[in-house]
Amino acid sequence: MRILRIHHTLPVLLLAGISCLTGPAHAAGPDFQYVGQDDRVHGLTAPRGCVAAEGGGGRAVTNTTRGSATLYQGPRCSGRVVGTLRPGEVAQIRPYFASIAFPVTG
Repeated sequence: MRILRIHHTLPVLLLAGISCLTGPAHAAGPDFQYVGQDDRVHGLTAPRGCVAAEGGGGRAVTNTTRGSATLYQGPRCSGRVVGTLRPGEVAQIRPYFASIAFPVTG
């Protein structure tokens, strides 16, 4: 068993590959996550408007924003719509997406 500190404030307990944060409440993760064609996990926090999908979005996508996310095959939210994820939805997207449109709220 090992205890690590993340950002020198939150101790993390690692047991057999499972991590548990302890201590005061911790910050939530990104509002929108996807696995890119570069095999890396990418995350966006509080996205608004049209956002480029770094790494070429594809595969597993999770939308925990308050609005729908529309995935486009082309850059700058152009080209064919390859999917739309409602708030809280998780989906597998194939073949890929290059940009995502999020609602712009004041």
